[in-house]
Amino acid sequence: MSVTVGFAGVAVLFVLLALRVPVAIGLIGVSFGGVAWMLGFTPAIGIISNTPFSFIANWTLSAVPMFLLMGFISYHAGLTAGLFEAAKAVLRRVPGALAISSIFACSGFAAVCGSSLATAAAMGRIAIPEMVRSGYSPSFAAGSIAAGGTIGALIPPSILMIVYGVFAQTSITQVFVGGITIGIVTALSYAVIVLLTTWLRPDIAPPRPLDADGLNTLEAIVKIWPVLLLMAMVFGGLFSGVFTATEAGAVGALGSLVIGLVTRRLNWAIFRISMIETLQTSASLFIIGIGASMFTRFLGLTGLSSFLTQFVAGADLGFVQLMLVVVIIYLVLGMFMEPFGAMMVTLPVLLPIFQQEHINLVWFGVLLVKLLEIGMITPPVGMNVFVIRNVASQYATVTQIFKGVIPFLAADLVVVAICIAFPSLILYLPSLM
Repeated sequence: MSVTVGFAGVAVLFVLLALRVPVAIGLIGVSFGGVAWMLGFTPAIGIISNTPFSFIANWTLSAVPMFLLMGFISYHAGLTAGLFEAAKAVLRRVPGALAISSIFACSGFAAVCGSSLATAAAMGRIAIPEMVRSGYSPSFAAGSIAAGGTIGALIPPSILMIVYGVFAQTSITQVFVGGITIGIVTALSYAVIVLLTTWLRPDIAPPRPLDADGLNTLEAIVKIWPVLLLMAMVFGGLFSGVFTATEAGAVGALGSLVIGLVTRRLNWAIFRISMIETLQTSASLFIIGIGASMFTRFLGLTGLSSFLTQFVAGADLGFVQLMLVVVIIYLVLGMFMEPFGAMMVTLPVLLPIFQQEHINLVWFGVLLVKLLEIGMITPPVGMNVFVIRNVASQYATVTQIFKGVIPFLAADLVVVAICIAFPSLILYLPSLM
């Protein structure tokens, strides 16, 4: 009976999500209603009373608003403004230099932001107009930036990785370190797509190098010293063990604040909007997390998690077969849900299975974020695509942008296959810690 209630709860949740009910409301509503159905109204009230505090009181989660604040200050104060020019200066002799420069600029922006949407929006405003003027197809130019934005959640600091680490009770620092490798591999795979396109389709991606006039490599790199300093502070202290991932968030937020004041790029208006956006984003993430925590308790009470774990064990699925099922689940969910919601809906069900199968949770955390970010550029609800549409509406339609991301989606699937075939690619750097 209880397992049946668990399946019914999952079914109701997906119906609510299909009806566009907010993820947090769906998770909380199903959990409350399911517990009330099984145990009565009083226990349900107890869960809805205690869960918010028990989830939010987790000290590790304080890194979320800190990293968000660092990213918003860096963005609004213009500390990241020179990344595209620096990448152009370094890569100017490479075929498809503008597209490749925008992808690597996205990687640099990701190191102080942690948000795919912000990365895509920031680079889209700067790079797409210049790429179109230089002869790139608007569809390909917009698609490359939409795809490049997904690196924002792979290279730390990553909000998805922080929340995953809390839920999976695994080392956030190790997930961060593993994410660096896949972030770099993803950027390189996108660069390969650009190079192949310049070779096979020069009509949509001009192969000619950039005009070197006015591009001083050293001067361009010097201009991005605020980003380089922030990266050195956060990553250097984090990976050397001087401070934890939680403390790294505070150091990064303070560092961006001090650098903004020293460079006179930070004023009260910028600080105010950065604080407001940090509070709004943190609140939206935390309420989904509270709902997911309640949903985990509900599934535990129904026995559904144990049932599914035993079912998978009895099915005797091999590692590759199990991961193929997981990849399909997240690719389908990514077509309709935003990453954080998809992660919070599925982790309560999947984590017990992975623990039973002795799958390394650090490895899976990085792979999970990669799969979730693929959803940011898949139709019909690829959020990065719609962000690019908003910032470059005069250049490409939504359909054209989705067409432009297709080659990059192919590269993403290859990267996922490599991650599954060679787990050590993710785990090597964490193993050195």
